[in-house]
Amino acid sequence: MDSDSDRGFGFAFNNVHFSDRLLRIEIINGSEITNGGEITNGDSVQDRKRKRKDVNTHAVGGENERECYWGVSQTANPPAPRVTELHISSAILAAKSPYFYKLFSNGMIESEQKHVTLRIEAYEEAAVMELLSFMYTNSVTSASDVSALLRVLLAADKFEVASCMKYCTRLLLNIPMTLPYALLVLRLPRTLILADSVTPLTNAARHFLIMHYKDITKFPSEELMALPLAGIMTLLMSNDLMVASEDVVYEVVLKWAKANYSVLKQRQEILSFFAPFIRFPYMTSPRLKKIFTSDDFEPSVAFKLVFEALCFKAEPSLPHRADSLDQRFIQRAYTFRPIKTVEFEVPHRQCIVYLDLPRKDCYALYPSKEIYSQKFHLGGQEFILLACCNKGHQLNGFHSFGLYLKTQEKGSVSVTVDYNFSARWKPTKDFVIRGKGKSKFTGVETMGFSDLFGTPWASFIGEDGPYFINDVLHLRAELSICL
Repeated sequence: MDSDSDRGFGFAFNNVHFSDRLLRIEIINGSEITNGGEITNGDSVQDRKRKRKDVNTHAVGGENERECYWGVSQTANPPAPRVTELHISSAILAAKSPYFYKLFSNGMIESEQKHVTLRIEAYEEAAVMELLSFMYTNSVTSASDVSALLRVLLAADKFEVASCMKYCTRLLLNIPMTLPYALLVLRLPRTLILADSVTPLTNAARHFLIMHYKDITKFPSEELMALPLAGIMTLLMSNDLMVASEDVVYEVVLKWAKANYSVLKQRQEILSFFAPFIRFPYMTSPRLKKIFTSDDFEPSVAFKLVFEALCFKAEPSLPHRADSLDQRFIQRAYTFRPIKTVEFEVPHRQCIVYLDLPRKDCYALYPSKEIYSQKFHLGGQEFILLACCNKGHQLNGFHSFGLYLKTQEKGSVSVTVDYNFSARWKPTKDFVIRGKGKSKFTGVETMGFSDLFGTPWASFIGEDGPYFINDVLHLRAELSICL
């Protein structure tokens, strides 16, 4: 990867003739690495704190001889450490690392000493040795070992060796991504994940995880429950999950929280932590009402989240917020498209449903595909809206846009409904009724209009047509129970 000239100081590594200091590495037992040496994050919610401590000195072997210590904090009666000594060049280390530069040039007495002690934990040993070698050779020996490279990356971040961080990131990006590999990356300390040089690796890990779990309903519950916090957060932040509705996403998150946080208070805290990434405005109304009456959140938090979501659903004039920085207002790739509903009990039972379809989704309907809305209820009956592209006989075989009211439950309540379908229209942007009907629904029924706009498909979908406002088709269905 690097030319021979880039490796120029390898001959000086641990060579007394080209060194001006002795580095004494004290290796103590640590507990941060578990599961057979896999990198783990000691705190699943908070970032792991860097083990970088202030420089201190102590007398050894005489009144005027001192050593400089840095690394991990000291504890009472620690076990005797193993010791490794290396001859180092302060100029080479200082050129590669601002950390060592400050250590050797801070003007304090310890910066002038010839013996420097670095105290590290056992799991850091191999990575620190690789890092010290890199500062001389611009290369590492573990070029294809993911765990080893990630440990070197952690050490490089700890001791501020930016060139090694970039080098390790390049090597890691050349290794095919796997699920365990992606999860290891996402469990790195947050400050490291956000570093500019590591961002390409972080993005690759996130992309892999999102693509792997794109349809989360296909995976066993046990596998999803075993995901670490970083994995769940990555999925929640994605706009590309293919799910029937946000209800499905919330059920997975809630089940994960219950599996990993048995204490109610802790579970409420973690769900509140997730809340900015859960698309409450696109949940169904029944699910929102269930959240409001549950103990998933503190009552004040539940009220705020549900009230905001219901207001979003009930207000058809609310501006489209897909470009909002608040991810709660950004739709995912739902199988059943979100709707906004308004329900009335007087003077008679009535339901108004709003369905917005982007132009690109309508393009995808041609020549014979369908789009389904979320479910809604009226008079004890469950309905959905169905939008499709039809090949109608009335237009000499031309395709047209169809919109239908559909029920799917056999043996359900019999109900007669007056309905009309409307769409916003240029230039006024008002809703204009495009079709009216009256039907009795007793089970699996589909009623509506095969050519809602009375025009061929090309005219409907065209850029100059009056049906799309800012590339969105705004549809409204009004349903009333017939007495």
